Amino acid sequence: MNLTHTDDQGRASMVDVSDKPVQIREAVAVGFIELQVTTLDLIRQNGLKKGDVLAVARIAGIQAAKQTQLLIPLCHQIPLSKVAVEFEIQSRGIQITATTKTIAQTGVEMEALTAVSIAALTIYDMCKAVDKTMSITNVNLVSKVKI
Repeated sequence: MNLTHTDDQGRASMVDVSDKPVQIREAVAVGFIELQVTTLDLIRQNGLKKGDVLAVARIAGIQAAKQTQLLIPLCHQIPLSKVAVEFEIQSRGIQITATTKTIAQTGVEMEALTAVSIAALTIYDMCKAVDKTMSITNVNLVSKVKI
């Protein structure tokens, strides 16, 4: 198996996508942040001093997706036509789902994964004063399609 981001000598290399067709591409990633019940209650009640945790985390995830090419060295700069970050508060934490979409020559899975990761880190940052047991888990890609 050959890695796509290395050249013949094994050096890091950006993949040439110029021969690939421009297509509508969509990716969905998920992640989970485990939180204490009392922290979840504070989030529901908008009771944290830093403000509306999920609103800030949503904006952070969207911004992160738009900056993926600056964060991950060999990612292509692609035009994003959609970034959506959604949250589902569950009994043990918050499920984060990010959907990214583009019309380009390469996919948007790294942007979706970045959005989930940064949204989770933002929740962590906003809640760290009240919850010392938080854990970010299960960040993974659930779908990558060409439409």
